[in-house]
Amino acid sequence: MDFSSALPTFVITLREGVEAALVVGIVLAYLKKSHHKGLQPWVYGGVIAGILASGLVGIIFSWVIQRLGTTNQQYAPVIEPLMEGVFNLMAIALLSWMLIWMTRNAQQMKQELEVAIGSAMKQERGAGWGIFALVFFAVLREGFETVLFIAGNFSQGLIPTLGAIAGIIAATWIGVLIFKWGIRLNLRRFFTVMGVLLLLIIAGLLVTALARFDTAAIALAHTDRHSESVCFYYQRFAKPMDRDCILGPMIWNTSKILPAEHFPGILLSAFFGYTDRLYLVQAISYCIFLTTVGGIYFQGIKGKK
Repeated sequence: MDFSSALPTFVITLREGVEAALVVGIVLAYLKKSHHKGLQPWVYGGVIAGILASGLVGIIFSWVIQRLGTTNQQYAPVIEPLMEGVFNLMAIALLSWMLIWMTRNAQQMKQELEVAIGSAMKQERGAGWGIFALVFFAVLREGFETVLFIAGNFSQGLIPTLGAIAGIIAATWIGVLIFKWGIRLNLRRFFTVMGVLLLLIIAGLLVTALARFDTAAIALAHTDRHSESVCFYYQRFAKPMDRDCILGPMIWNTSKILPAEHFPGILLSAFFGYTDRLYLVQAISYCIFLTTVGGIYFQGIKGKK
């Protein structure tokens, strides 16, 4: 059994899980400091509900992909990769936004959370529900990002889900070590390292998303002759042996040197979207993403120093 596809979801869930654990830890510490320990069960309830809601969203997404594929068998080879590509793009947008937001707003997070907790506790009757909602949406927000990533890799089965579960467990332990046992962890360095790794994973996800759209376009062209023009690179810009449907000419082929299906290529593929056949559109998109989003991310890191 190949567990390489579990590694990216483990990294994503670990990072986002630690972020959620920090929120939960700050809320618990605030309640303890303000002598409102009676509200702690609402915090744990929000955590459990957030995790369950994230799992439910994942099940719904998987069901939608399966349902669309079985409803119209003729276009099933088109719909599945198309939906995976769409979910990949959604995950790319959300993960990129959260990466940049966390870099720029990490220092104000504790203060903003304490203000939100104070506002929730001012409502005497609804204080518990206010704390519950605060924690619930914090956990759901982080879980939704992982769910989108898993949905975009639906064809890989349950393995990415196992990686997400392992990430949740690891993030929980880190939260316990920090807030329960007082273990000091250099969170700044942790989020910097994880951020760089996540940035490369997202860039690789972009390469994978484009490959999904290309697969869908090829399947559509073969299914419906009237849609053959979708593969415009079949007639333009590319040589017959180097062309692909919408990705343009191939710029490298390392399948004999470092095949993506075998170690260590399979790990590079799982982590960073490595492909032993890279096409022009993928390469350009990869470079543009790292230049723009990566540039904003590293500017945020320098601004914090």
